[in-house]
Amino acid sequence: MRQLTSLDAQFLALESSRQSGHVAGIAVLDPATTPSGKLELNDLMTLMEERLPLLPPMRWRLAEVPFGLDHPYWIDDPDFDLGFHVRELALPPSGTEATLAEQVARIVGRPLDRSRPLWELYLIHGLPDGNVGLLTKIHHSVVDGLSGAEIMGVLFDLSPEGREAPPPSNGFGEREPGELEMLLRGLAGLPKYPLRLLRALPSTLPNLDETPVFSALPGSGLLAKIAERLERALLLSDGGLLERNELKAPRTSFNGKVTPHRRVVFGQMSLEEVKQIKNEYGVSVNDVVVSICAGAVRRWLIEHEELPEEPLVAQIPVSVRTDEQAGTYGNRIMLMGAPLFTNIADPIERLRGTHAALANMKERHRAMPAELLQDANNFIPPAVFARAARTSLSFASSSRGRPTWNLVISNVPGPQFPLYCAGAEIKAHYPISVITDGMGLNITVMSYCGHMDFGIVADRDQMPDIGLMMGWLEDALEELRASAKAD
Repeated sequence: MRQLTSLDAQFLALESSRQSGHVAGIAVLDPATTPSGKLELNDLMTLMEERLPLLPPMRWRLAEVPFGLDHPYWIDDPDFDLGFHVRELALPPSGTEATLAEQVARIVGRPLDRSRPLWELYLIHGLPDGNVGLLTKIHHSVVDGLSGAEIMGVLFDLSPEGREAPPPSNGFGEREPGELEMLLRGLAGLPKYPLRLLRALPSTLPNLDETPVFSALPGSGLLAKIAERLERALLLSDGGLLERNELKAPRTSFNGKVTPHRRVVFGQMSLEEVKQIKNEYGVSVNDVVVSICAGAVRRWLIEHEELPEEPLVAQIPVSVRTDEQAGTYGNRIMLMGAPLFTNIADPIERLRGTHAALANMKERHRAMPAELLQDANNFIPPAVFARAARTSLSFASSSRGRPTWNLVISNVPGPQFPLYCAGAEIKAHYPISVITDGMGLNITVMSYCGHMDFGIVADRDQMPDIGLMMGWLEDALEELRASAKAD
């Protein structure tokens, strides 16, 4: 059995009747490249059966420790049923992209069944131009962005012909542990938590306000400042320590408690056009992406008459996965905060400010311990971890609290060559990620084959007009392009 890390378990702990911890992606496939010109459920089932020996996480099922004494374990599901996970549906006649987005939002809004491996796959017929959709849905406790890409690398091929199938498995599954065995495991693990706490304190306390579970709670910033000053005093100098991140997220209407309902929108823009802006101003692709996100969110805030005077604060996930950790799945990320300059009207000034802010964020990231999130979560025994995580989010989204971050922005680089799934060419792959209490907007983008595929998810009640956001992102890019021509 493989035990979940405290960071993996955090994505389970955050779940409630209103928020889920899974991520998703909708790929648009052209079945014209298959031998039959079609992509059917049997084709997908055959592909999954062939590739399962290369995908251990797709067979992992949770084994809980009684009374929450320790973090759960993954076991190879002895009752694994591929037919439960791979499903098929069709859009109504004359389906549009908006119809697809509505269907995806409904599926994404439903939690995964914890009594089975935590993933689902949907083949969706009836897309425009004869295309089909492939919706993947997998829990964040199983994968982060990079390990999710590793799974896609196993499922997707470089040509329509695919690849040689791996040797067939002799069978999966392992003995399911009994309640008494899991209880004994939990009791045996209890003594390790005080030791972890003592080991993690020196690196974690100075960065306490950078961690999700603690940052929203009153006093976390003050405690972190005191610990940092003590660290500086003990070093008898600054010792290369960076100034603290003093960002304070203003409250917006998408920073309250989320409902169980979602809105999803997706769209594409040219990677080459983004690179032209990057080259013109000497910034990075990510700088341009975050800057145009600021422009689009600024437009939404103006339309709703709630534009704050100060910048918003974006959560930007940063991978800390090493080469040695490739193929280990689970989560190796750090959640960083950076200002989102919705308060700056001029697009060029906004881009330059974004470039400087993200450079500062990278410096903070380099100065922080790579295992910060893992260590910080070890402050709390598993028995109270889930309640503490939900309490933190609840406080951040209440009238008494203040959100740590306003929204998530994540930019994932992808392959710049065509990929195929069961012989069908992938025309686009739109990522769809997580929203939580206090953070009801998530903009994730993946570059693929010369374009950037945006997936935007929001709470349906907080942002019912999220469908306008993709057009506003394009407008923000056009503003930069026009300014570059004028210069």
